Amino acid sequence: MTDSHRNFWIEVLNAFEPLMKRSDFLTWFQFSGVLDRSADQLTLGFPTVLSRDWVVNKYQVKLLEAVQACDPAIQTIIYDVDGKLSQPGDLRAVDVKMLSPENKKLRKVRGKEEFTVTADGIRSKALNPKYTLDNFIIGSENRLAHAASIAVSKRPGTAYNPLFIYGDVGLGKTHLLQATGNAILRNNPNAIIAYMTSEQFTNEIVDAIRRQGAKSFKDRYRNVNCLIIDDIQFLANKERTQEEFFHTFNALYDSNHQVIISSDRPPKELKDIQDRLISRFEMGMIVDVQFPDYETRLAILHAKCREHQVILPNEVLEFIAFNVHHSIRELEGILLQAMAQYELEQSTPTVRSVATIMKKLNRDGDFAVLENGREHRSLAKTPTDVIQIVCEYYKVNKSDLLGPIRRKEFLTPRQIAMYLIRKEFDASYEQIGEEFGRNHTTVMHSFDKIVSSMRKDRKLVRDINALKQEMGL
Repeated sequence: MTDSHRNFWIEVLNAFEPLMKRSDFLTWFQFSGVLDRSADQLTLGFPTVLSRDWVVNKYQVKLLEAVQACDPAIQTIIYDVDGKLSQPGDLRAVDVKMLSPENKKLRKVRGKEEFTVTADGIRSKALNPKYTLDNFIIGSENRLAHAASIAVSKRPGTAYNPLFIYGDVGLGKTHLLQATGNAILRNNPNAIIAYMTSEQFTNEIVDAIRRQGAKSFKDRYRNVNCLIIDDIQFLANKERTQEEFFHTFNALYDSNHQVIISSDRPPKELKDIQDRLISRFEMGMIVDVQFPDYETRLAILHAKCREHQVILPNEVLEFIAFNVHHSIRELEGILLQAMAQYELEQSTPTVRSVATIMKKLNRDGDFAVLENGREHRSLAKTPTDVIQIVCEYYKVNKSDLLGPIRRKEFLTPRQIAMYLIRKEFDASYEQIGEEFGRNHTTVMHSFDKIVSSMRKDRKLVRDINALKQEMGL
């Protein structure tokens, strides 16, 4: 029933959106969905108490009218809270950013997909114009993928073909796919872009076979300038779909038309995908996107604040950046709820209130409240704790941090750990030396080096302050 519930809610949202400010719509209805629907009763779910209460207080009557316009039988709406709606992959939740006014005239609803129809009858998901290559936040973990996307947008079919982007869920692959498609359209407004999931591609094949009989499926794609397939891994074990995709790929490639593919893993790790398809994927450019580091996460949060025209305290943004370690969607979801608190309660979010939001979302981690009222994910009680947290922050192995290697990526975290242990635990140089297998002169030099560098290196100061916050020091 998830598809029909989702379809119905999208229909209601499309009708309801013009009745309110778009900024409010994006803030309060994001990741809402239908939890249950009976003959005369509808149960709506919201990811936070704040969003539910705001909708109930402001739009309860008008929302019932909008629901009844779509289904006159509904007499009652129950408003509920389900934190799982904001988690990646929850099919009940609707990403209201996709209900963009720029796309509304082009979009239709079929199943749970929103799509446009090309001149050749290909159903393509509507590209969201909010996704651009300019507003994609670049970090070391996605720089190559972004650069490759720019190259493809400027020279589709000749730069990198195919372009294969892989990475875990919620790390920005979809942003890059749609942004590249949008950039191609800006450079060539007459270009035909077909963007779809592997599931939709399979449905296209089924429809083509039923309607056109023996006519080759790839004939419908000969005029497509760019084919974008999201989550190619779901073609696993679908032999007929893989067969048709192979022929479609060849037809586009031979015509110098661009193919862009995303997956949750690199081609060589795809299971139950034909070897000849994998070899095609490996013909072009393979790039990955990884979870962003702290600096990039913080930049994403600042960008989202600018987008929503909201100013939040830096310590709140820093706290969110440090305590989210799974996906960008989760990062944005927590920020959205902090913004909701700001607008609904007319109060500035604090680290305390954000920690409370995280706990309500059943996030892992221990948020301890310190004397100054600030919460932290973990507390460093011993020098060993400091070493472990520094390793996690800089993504280095403990054996390398304690080892003899003097490369900068190990030396700087090592010196910072020594500095923090000396500064915060008042340990002697000899005691610290025993922890690191160094003499007291080396430890003294490391401490003095960090003290000196902090006078001129603002990034180092931010890193150390962030580490202290992470440790609860």
